[in-house]
Amino acid sequence: MNAIDTICIIPARYASTRLPGKPLVDIGGQPMIEWVYRRAQRTESVDEVLVATDDARVFDAVKRFGGHAVMTSENCRSGSDRCAEALGDRRASLVVNLQGDEPLIEPAAIGQLIEVFKREPEVQMATLMRRMKPEEDASNPNVVKVVTDDRGYALYFSRHPIPYHRDQDRPRPDYFHHYGLYAFRPQTLRRFVSLPPSPLETAEQLEQLRALSAGIPIRVLETAFTTVGVDTPEDLERVRRIVETGELRP
Repeated sequence: MNAIDTICIIPARYASTRLPGKPLVDIGGQPMIEWVYRRAQRTESVDEVLVATDDARVFDAVKRFGGHAVMTSENCRSGSDRCAEALGDRRASLVVNLQGDEPLIEPAAIGQLIEVFKREPEVQMATLMRRMKPEEDASNPNVVKVVTDDRGYALYFSRHPIPYHRDQDRPRPDYFHHYGLYAFRPQTLRRFVSLPPSPLETAEQLEQLRALSAGIPIRVLETAFTTVGVDTPEDLERVRRIVETGELRP
């Protein structure tokens, strides 16, 4: 098997409590998984794109639009577990985990994440964050917040607003919205998925807390790119309205 520099794996689970069949919902005449796949393909520094799914309906949909997909176990605990299973014995220097509910992800944002591994060879795992605007609701539990240290490494991720705004007479602190886009060295991904869920991960339902609990440092890059993840029917309608403007195509 030929070596691959960077592989982008898109975990796509069919079952979703809030939005059943989420990978296949229609956006502008195409299934959402195709939007995610096409935008990943447009990233110059990605050498291969692969969908990892537990459902034949998603697998078949990917095949119909000419994409590459693999079937993975229904027992995967998280998207990263599904990525590790899909990676298998493929040889890659970097693995990008792009969630299958990010139809508007900017290819340049994926490229920005990959670039840090070239600049900083000590980085083992990385992700992105965006400074929230004052009018954005930091209390929304569907918007994950992150705080970092002075070197740009994650201190904590939470669905709760962090830092806590104790003194209401002072200006609101900066909140940073965490994007669920990760990149790993393959050995770090394999170590990560070998770990049991941590109490923090279980409490917040955030898999990245498993890494922090185990002492795996996560480099966090601030990005100016915005995206709209599809977690709810309301998110889906928002994405559809954006697409209807004609400004975006797969």
